[in-house]
Amino acid sequence: MLAVENRLTRLFQKKNTRILSIYFTAGFPNLQDTSVILQAIERAGADIIELGIPYSDPIADGPTIQMSNQIALNNGMTLRLLLEQIADLRQYCQLPVLLMGYINPVMQFGMEKFCEEISKIGVDGLILPDLPMYEFQRDYQELFAKHQLSNIFLVTPETSQERIRIIDEQSQGFIYIVSASSTTGQTGEISLHQETYFRRISSMQLKNPCLVGFGIHDRESFQKACRYMHGAIIGSAFIKNIHQSDQLENSIQQFIGKIIS
Repeated sequence: MLAVENRLTRLFQKKNTRILSIYFTAGFPNLQDTSVILQAIERAGADIIELGIPYSDPIADGPTIQMSNQIALNNGMTLRLLLEQIADLRQYCQLPVLLMGYINPVMQFGMEKFCEEISKIGVDGLILPDLPMYEFQRDYQELFAKHQLSNIFLVTPETSQERIRIIDEQSQGFIYIVSASSTTGQTGEISLHQETYFRRISSMQLKNPCLVGFGIHDRESFQKACRYMHGAIIGSAFIKNIHQSDQLENSIQQFIGKIIS
């Protein structure tokens, strides 16, 4: 396993509890909001930012993130424009920033060119749920390491312990623990079944930190996830919060403040 060091890996060297990662879709709610939201999330006290690459068929996402993808695309967002918007990212944001999306737009752009460009910008890693592990190992592992990019793998309740161990060996950054076998945006309470699943993962004593995503939507669900894991990811609830907001800075400050208070 080739070593990767970036803002993400350094974060976990300093902090390994109550990590809050916020996901939002680039170009949403308005085309030029991307840098405004990035800055507001950092000021509000989150630890990691996951910046979504809009895609026309986000199959793992529920209605809220699907809606944000469609609005961003309708606004005119493209992968090239996204990279132009964040070209000066490190002049105003020091948090670890990951790009999250689907493999098709990246492949069309060119994986090698993409990794080179986002590394120069200061992006710390990628979450590409539909990138197969064998393909990453065979074709892209050295490329990611060359550009100091973490590749974040997802684990679901159906993932075997054997595969989780393999994912742990292949990961540098964190492991994305999908809370349930569903799409994003579920807002019910964390169930006893889910807690059993989280305890099972925790008992494996993996070398990488684990963050829970899918269904984390408020202070209570965030705190419950943090009992078992190193932190959690909030996406759909955050997107609902900024949708149609006419005061993004205040909306983001209040939303994240309630989560981490």
